[in-house]
Amino acid sequence: MSDYKTYMCQLCGLLYNEAEGWPDEGIAPGTRWHDVPETWLCPECGASKADFEMIAITA
Repeated sequence: MSDYKTYMCQLCGLLYNEAEGWPDEGIAPGTRWHDVPETWLCPECGASKADFEMIAITA
């Protein structure tokens, strides 16, 4: 499946790519944003999951 999305922290700009996950935070590659725990915090600035917004990446 290749319709992975990217979400950006609105506070610090960190990108969460569903295809890559965030293994250092216990989120396996391929984890969809809706499956990321609501208690997850941005590893860069501590923002909540609600502070992330889906963004379109164009080549």
